[in-house]
Amino acid sequence: MVGEKFTLMQYSVSAILGMIDAGQFVIPEIQRPFVWKRSQVRDLIDSLYNGYPTGYIITWKNPDVKTKDGVVANGKHVLIDGQQRITALMAAISGLEVLDEDFNRDRIKIAFNPIATDTSKQFAVQDASHLKDKKWIPDISVIFKNDFDAFDFAMRYCEENEGIKPNDINRVVTALKGIANRQIGVIELDHALDIDEVTEIFIRINSKGTALSQSDFVMSKMAADTSHGGNMLRKVVDYFCHLAVKPDFYPQMQKDKEFEQTEYAQKIKWLAKDNEDIYDPDYNDMLRVAFMYSFHRGKLADLVSLLSGRDFETRDFKEEIIDESYVKLEDGIKTYINEYNFAQFVLAIKGAGFKSSKLLGSKMTLDFAYMLYLWLLQDPSIPNAQIKHHIQKWFVLSTLTGRYVGSPETVMSRDIRSIEEKGFISFFEEIEASVLSENFWRITLPQSLETSSTNSPSFNTFLAAQINMNCNSMFMHGTMISDLLDISGDVHHIFPKAYLKNNGVDVKNKYNQVANFTLLDTQVNKAISDDAPNVYFGRVLKQCETGVLDIGNISSKDALNANLAENALPEDIVAMTVEDYDRFLVERRKLMAATIEKYYKGL
Repeated sequence: MVGEKFTLMQYSVSAILGMIDAGQFVIPEIQRPFVWKRSQVRDLIDSLYNGYPTGYIITWKNPDVKTKDGVVANGKHVLIDGQQRITALMAAISGLEVLDEDFNRDRIKIAFNPIATDTSKQFAVQDASHLKDKKWIPDISVIFKNDFDAFDFAMRYCEENEGIKPNDINRVVTALKGIANRQIGVIELDHALDIDEVTEIFIRINSKGTALSQSDFVMSKMAADTSHGGNMLRKVVDYFCHLAVKPDFYPQMQKDKEFEQTEYAQKIKWLAKDNEDIYDPDYNDMLRVAFMYSFHRGKLADLVSLLSGRDFETRDFKEEIIDESYVKLEDGIKTYINEYNFAQFVLAIKGAGFKSSKLLGSKMTLDFAYMLYLWLLQDPSIPNAQIKHHIQKWFVLSTLTGRYVGSPETVMSRDIRSIEEKGFISFFEEIEASVLSENFWRITLPQSLETSSTNSPSFNTFLAAQINMNCNSMFMHGTMISDLLDISGDVHHIFPKAYLKNNGVDVKNKYNQVANFTLLDTQVNKAISDDAPNVYFGRVLKQCETGVLDIGNISSKDALNANLAENALPEDIVAMTVEDYDRFLVERRKLMAATIEKYYKGL
């Protein structure tokens, strides 16, 4: 028989708030914005007042660990679901400030009318009217203060509101104070559960079915650890990821005086002037890279265990493992946030032609590439001047083969072990020979381009190849593919969509094949209109003979042939009609694959 994996408890509101104040319950998201609407806080207080159920909160107990002197230190409970409700209680009842979406600290004040005849209107989010109207208690948090005198309050209330009896007010206020004694169900998950089980339990209990990521658990563990500075490391991750997306958030970060006093604040302030969006990591990316870099492991769940002090051999929990794990994690995070490291990696990716975030799909592929870049910086066998070259080739190889798309952690773990055992160069040469065979370039890659998805890794790599090789756009000399990607990034049909549909090719997946797409200058696109290729190419051939420009600025046959080549277009497209469309798609996929191959081998 399977044993219980959780304990169901009942705690009063005051007990829960007391445990949080004592540090026994840790709210992992307390430094992050409070996302509930103020009306939801009011509704929660109203439900508690009326004795309605408010749902369970879920905690996961950190394991008890053995310290170096043999003493067992009790683990804290980490709140993994119910943070918004608990924060709402801390705001409304304890009178604590919360962080809004702009990371400003603010109070949420709930007003209460003890003599309201309509019970549905007893509570309200405080506004100016509640401060003027003496019938309202503008902020219920005063009721819950230790020095609150109910009798004295009732007498003063009745003086300001004629015809009201002190006993009536005292009775209602006592009922309001009773919120502190309301019971909330707490599901305490056993510390021995692994992350997969905790996630499964969470999804089954949580009506929204919101999935928890492994990085959520890491962030929870960090928030719960003040003795090793985990709570401050968590802030580094939060603030770095926020600034990467929104540099103008920097003045808000500076309001956190405690964080401003740390070395980390200086190490990430460069992001205030960084508007690059090639790699805007979230905390999952940042933790994964830092973990792989420092621990040489690929499974992020292991970091949760290590930060809990787990000895993988004895299955005990030891303080020294926590100490060592936080030292390693801090080193990984510092290496990650280093301005030079981050900027040089981004330059490497852009140098490979991926100069827009529109061309980037898998974050996992970027994460591993950044970790690898940080590793190679420490590898004395690889000249610094060659590092970007290796990273570019590995990134393109990983993108084209979807290396980190399915079961990424398993593949990352295997790659990390192989690189450690064989060295990167030997490992890379072995992988390159096995996955980028002649069959890949001639068969697999052209087949992968048989898609209508413009987010296809193969199509994005083709555009990156054109950017890297400074290709001109179709019918233009001097207007580059990279220019058009910067302006709009829109793709246009080589065989116009209306032309194909009018001639019987009316299946979307057929006329929207990526092999029928190219980035096109707007004026060129308008000039082409809905003409067949043989018609508009005929106009271009004529301008090559006469020198009178009609479409674009190509004015010689040699220039046109070169333009066809750099856009991976077959030379006989100049005479093609709808009858040639299927053959065109096959031919262009081969030419696109050949362009990608040439680009990859030239990196």
